[in-house]
Amino acid sequence: MTGASRRSARGRIKSSSFPGGDEGSDSLPYPPSIRRGKGKELVSIGAFKTNLKILIGLIILGILVIYFVINRLVRHGLLYDEAQKPRVITPFPAPKLMNLSMFQGEHKESLYWGTYRPHVYFGVRARTPLSLVAGLMWLGVKDEMYVMRHFCENSDDLSTFGWREHNGRDFGRQELVENDMVLETSFVKSKGDGLGYGGDWAVRIDVKNKGLNDDVKRSAHLFFYLADEGGNVLNLGQDNLDFHGSSLLVSGSREDVGDWQIHLKSQNQLETHYSGFKTPHIYNLSDLVQQNLALQARKFGRLQLSDTSEDSSNIYIFQISGRLPFTIDIPFVSGIKGESSNVEKRLTSLTGSPLSDLLKKKRKEFDTKFEKCFNLSEKHDSETLGVGKTAIANMLGGIGYFYGQSKIHNRNNFLLYWPTELYTAVPSRPFFPRGFLWDEGFHQLLIWRWDFRITLDIVGHWLDLLNIDGWIPREQILGAEALSKVPEEFVVQYPSNGNPPTLFLVIRDLIDAIRMEKFIASERDEVLSFLERASVRLDAWFQWFNTSQKGKEIGSYFWHGRDNITTRELNPKTLSSGLDDYPRASHPSEDERHVDLRCWMYLAADCMHSITELLGKKDKLSKEDYNSTAKLLSNFNLLNQMHYDSDHGAYFDFGNHTEKVKLIWKEVIQENGQLSRQLLRKTFGKPKLKMVPHVGYVSFFPFMSRIIPPDSPILEKQLDIISNRSILWSDYGLVSLAKTSSMYMKRNTEHDAPYWRGPIWMNMNYMILSSLHHYSIVDGPYREKSRAIYTELRSNLIRNVVRNYYETGYIWEQYDQVKGTGKGTRLFTGWSALTLLIMSEDYPIF
Repeated sequence: MTGASRRSARGRIKSSSFPGGDEGSDSLPYPPSIRRGKGKELVSIGAFKTNLKILIGLIILGILVIYFVINRLVRHGLLYDEAQKPRVITPFPAPKLMNLSMFQGEHKESLYWGTYRPHVYFGVRARTPLSLVAGLMWLGVKDEMYVMRHFCENSDDLSTFGWREHNGRDFGRQELVENDMVLETSFVKSKGDGLGYGGDWAVRIDVKNKGLNDDVKRSAHLFFYLADEGGNVLNLGQDNLDFHGSSLLVSGSREDVGDWQIHLKSQNQLETHYSGFKTPHIYNLSDLVQQNLALQARKFGRLQLSDTSEDSSNIYIFQISGRLPFTIDIPFVSGIKGESSNVEKRLTSLTGSPLSDLLKKKRKEFDTKFEKCFNLSEKHDSETLGVGKTAIANMLGGIGYFYGQSKIHNRNNFLLYWPTELYTAVPSRPFFPRGFLWDEGFHQLLIWRWDFRITLDIVGHWLDLLNIDGWIPREQILGAEALSKVPEEFVVQYPSNGNPPTLFLVIRDLIDAIRMEKFIASERDEVLSFLERASVRLDAWFQWFNTSQKGKEIGSYFWHGRDNITTRELNPKTLSSGLDDYPRASHPSEDERHVDLRCWMYLAADCMHSITELLGKKDKLSKEDYNSTAKLLSNFNLLNQMHYDSDHGAYFDFGNHTEKVKLIWKEVIQENGQLSRQLLRKTFGKPKLKMVPHVGYVSFFPFMSRIIPPDSPILEKQLDIISNRSILWSDYGLVSLAKTSSMYMKRNTEHDAPYWRGPIWMNMNYMILSSLHHYSIVDGPYREKSRAIYTELRSNLIRNVVRNYYETGYIWEQYDQVKGTGKGTRLFTGWSALTLLIMSEDYPIF
């Protein structure tokens, strides 16, 4: 019903709501039976019936509207009866890992503040949903036009940027180079008695000319901001328009840290301006700044903020302009309680020379810890060491804190997961600044060697995302800022689809470290306490895989989520495997057997068995179940029956497959009647159930899992394939798909370039290298051959990553299969940072 018709209906009801009474009369009408003999009473009876029908109709319509609204709310998980709450958005019913005492107290407070905003070039926030948030923007120049730098973007074409040191807790130093300008951002925390929760912190920003004489002066415009996500009002300092070395920028009060202040100090001549905004969103701050600057430029011809603020502003942005070079210090102090808080003394300790000394001390501590953790100084030159430090610094500096609700697929719509927080490393700040489940296990192989407590904290956050069925959404897009970076079609997560359970990699590694006595007694107890509580969640996760992803044959598994009706993909992607476009069976079906998933399940079962043994679990049934599953999946003969192709000497997937599939151009009539040329899939041969003959990373999962006995001739076959230049070998690492494959470097659609069909990926090279190292130290006839291949492959990988870093300024997502040049997204210091473990020859016991 339209607005006009609703208004008309309400008018009719009102004007004749008392049939039989005079218009405007307060008297009630007589019943029709008393009012006989008058014609107008008959009209009133008819009007009464008509209006009654309208009233009933409106009531029914209202009920339908309410039903529709409630139904929509229920479908989106915003409203439900707890008893009927959809299972997919029901949390797992067990104590949360993050409620363990080890994650409370000093540990929690020590990690409260941090550079937990990896998606921006520099940002600070607390590990709390509605935090006080700080960040930096600056005006860059591209094509002789000013452009705002804020979010990390590959398209910004910075010569280099990233953390040079970062300890994951209270210190980091970053360099950003754009054209002839170098920005160095440092972050450091200070703790002590009488401070607010999480302590004080300071930011130092050095702005310098790059390679230019200081006599060549140019200006820089920085924009430092502070925003309260909780909407708390910020109080502007009184001297922001007349800066003389020191200024209170803004102050406020919060439940978590009490009264706080943030100041600006510098010995350079600077000009400052500001703008204040009241808005619940911070992801569009750069737009607000640019709009403000553009308006000022049009009105007054000046590139400066308006020096105005909206009422009750919860965001303040400060423009700091000056001639290069200049240095600014921005200290934050909290827990202020009158004169006893020693504010001036605390500010002094976090600015000028004391801050310089503190940063110098932190840099030295980073170098010392780096040497202790990875022991590289005698193995590599200074350039290689520099890349190693960059790898661990960017891994730690890329850790973020996120809060929000995932969207979960539900029929033709979606449900909202419960509100969750996630503390996690990210694969790439410019392109993937959020949590990815299968990446995270690889990240933690590096991080735990630096700080195992950070690893336990991160793994605990991930396991607390488990739902009642034992499923974890594979990609975490939490909060407005994260959503703003992801196309809508990739936001919704599918509860039928898994992702490689790589968290078992790091858990297995920690268990092995306990067995090898790498932890002192108190550290060992912490890990065991974590595993004790985590075991029930890990069991549920394992059972979800073992039931939902199992195949038709005992001991077989297949990844769900492949599109079996696609007309556009050359080979339907397997996103759930993490290997995206790696070629699988041409026609997806439930008959598939995926060898990589089988090996992941072997790792998970063996790891669960190790946990039950280590903890002395009394539940013999589950202990025996894990052991029997691990034995089944490591059964060499059964593995060979299901997946080994003796003609190729390689392990393959099994499924409904034909090689006779192509992408061809066709003219297609669109819905609007226009003709367009599209690249569509066409099958020329009938698919059959058989091995899928594509040699590549998937083929080596049994090798990576070390299921192959060291004296088996099949091991020699794997070594021959690895070292064959016509198949996988290159001077830069092992390519992802054999050069002899029909799918090698083939596009999957008109718009999808080859991804896992040739380029060199560091995580898989690391795993293969790890097994080469294993077979080079165990007794067997192929020990020396394994050692020779290992030595050369390791050298090739390190040399290529280091060369690319110094040529381009970045560690890359992948490397070209022919030239070894960096490809994909840059500043990919997720699993590409495993180069550091290759340098230190530190490998997991798979």
